[in-house]
Amino acid sequence: MNLKSLSQKVMAIILLSVLLVTAPFAGNTEAASSVNSSELVATAKDLIGIKYRGGGTTKAGFDCSGFVSYVYKDVGVGLPRTSSGMYSSGSKVNKSDLSSGDLVFFNTSGKGVSHVGIYIGDGKFIHSSSSKGVSIAKINDPYYWGKRYVGAKRVTDVTVAVNK
Repeated sequence: MNLKSLSQKVMAIILLSVLLVTAPFAGNTEAASSVNSSELVATAKDLIGIKYRGGGTTKAGFDCSGFVSYVYKDVGVGLPRTSSGMYSSGSKVNKSDLSSGDLVFFNTSGKGVSHVGIYIGDGKFIHSSSSKGVSIAKINDPYYWGKRYVGAKRVTDVTVAVNK
């Protein structure tokens, strides 16, 4: 085998590898999505009063992460389905630097991140709780939420795949 045919075979393998890696993403484009936090909060507030439903992802009933996913999806941002998955995305935000639209996380089970809500400003967040459904609570509530706060993530400036 001569050097020219070996080079052609190597090039063909490289091109085929690139094609195999990129083919599943054909038809998708990556679009930076900068979310308007007031639109996000308004969307979330429109859902106040919807009951809690374990595993719920629709207006028929939400669990915490189903609610957050629904709100973000409505404004064009895809998020992981679970609170722990959401906690693995975005960028860390200090509690003192929270902005409307940031995700806030809590440990309600004793086993790490198990609850998520959306910070809406003035020390408050909106979430779907098992006792009240979609409602607003104080992040520093000394009786419950304040003791269970784990951290926050900013995901309003994320890249999401958009099918074309």
